[in-house]
Amino acid sequence: MKISLQKLKQSHGNPFSFDEMVDVSELEKLDNDIRKINPVQVKGTARIDGTEITFVFDITGEMILPCARTLVDVPYPFTIHAAETFTTSSYRSDDEDVHKIDTEVLDLTPYIKENIILEIPFRVFAEEEVLKANTISEGKGWTLMTEEQNSKKVDPRLEKLKALLDDNNNESL
Repeated sequence: MKISLQKLKQSHGNPFSFDEMVDVSELEKLDNDIRKINPVQVKGTARIDGTEITFVFDITGEMILPCARTLVDVPYPFTIHAAETFTTSSYRSDDEDVHKIDTEVLDLTPYIKENIILEIPFRVFAEEEVLKANTISEGKGWTLMTEEQNSKKVDPRLEKLKALLDDNNNESL
């Protein structure tokens, strides 16, 4: 998403509005959990104040992430509110929150990508219906049980011990 500084200067102090779809599919190739990301909508305003240009924008989109339990695809919608400040002055102190511009065209795409990467959650979970549909409940020599089912079932090796304990409890009454 490239914006010409000349366009911003022509706004004469009024906010310059923008609303574009930005392709950020390169994020899928990086070493992160994003499996798929569609183009995101970037909507906001830019304002010039002397040598500083401030962009305030919202990034809206959806990324596909792996479920922390089953690794199935989980859609994760997001809306990110971001603000970036740029300066054309070469005399500006080294403030890491203010980015220096030395060209006539400003590319916001790297800053959009950075904000999306910062928004990736540590883990997401699929909904119960998706989990049930994608979970194998039994295999050769094993069966998946819930905690309730497991607490009701007694290990067959301990079945005689349970009967013995039940007999002792009945005699003491």
